[in-house]
Amino acid sequence: MERYDRAITIFSPDGHLFQVEYAQEAVKKGSTATTAIPKIKVGVRGKNCVVIGVEKKSIPMLQDDRTIRKIHSIDEHVMLAFAGLSADARVLVDRARIECQSYKLTLEDPVTVGYIARFIANTKQRFTQSPGRRPFGISMLIGGFDFDGTPRLFKTEPSGAYYEYSANSTGRGEKPVREYLEEHYSDETTADETGVLKLVVKALSQVVQSGVQNIEIAIMKPSTEPGHTVDYRILPVEEVEELIKVVDAEKVEAEAEEAAKKAAGSK
Repeated sequence: MERYDRAITIFSPDGHLFQVEYAQEAVKKGSTATTAIPKIKVGVRGKNCVVIGVEKKSIPMLQDDRTIRKIHSIDEHVMLAFAGLSADARVLVDRARIECQSYKLTLEDPVTVGYIARFIANTKQRFTQSPGRRPFGISMLIGGFDFDGTPRLFKTEPSGAYYEYSANSTGRGEKPVREYLEEHYSDETTADETGVLKLVVKALSQVVQSGVQNIEIAIMKPSTEPGHTVDYRILPVEEVEELIKVVDAEKVEAEAEEAAKKAAGSK
């Protein structure tokens, strides 16, 4: 095996850093040797909210599901979800939370979503450029609100690259989900909270079997309570179930209309 396939700091002759590319594969496929969560994650930024939906990972019957967290709140106004190695994610989540606290203590303002996305990306990048380390095998969707009330959504890669999006996905099966979002995301479908929630469920349904046991959804939106700028919550099972019923009913109705049009056109 060539040295550039083993070492993190050596480029291959055609310009690849293979260890970084292997980390990207961990995001897509996970690993049988370590605990991994390669399931699909979807983030959508609406006009007045940010929603992240994740595919739930099946766990052993006797395992406490509270130890398998899919969506994390790293500050009152910032949340994230990840695909890849859960142990790597835990390290970055802890570092991000400390950075949020440090920023607020130093500047007396809450951290911006872009700042913490860049902090996570910079941390990842440093682990691609130093010997004796390996890249973080995770990709993250980071969503939340800036202090001026602007919703933001970012995605970070194992390489340290990060970009802002209106909607995106990560994890196994991300391509068909991203294609669905590109086709259906619009100002109309994301004008209100309900529209964003339905778009997330529909996007997840491209690769996830429909059912409340397979989906978890978190939402952030401006708060109406005194002393709070943002409301963050994980949707209870009952709300997710009702949302899935609405989406399934709309799907059946759309299929019936399409069938009727085809029948009318064939006459």
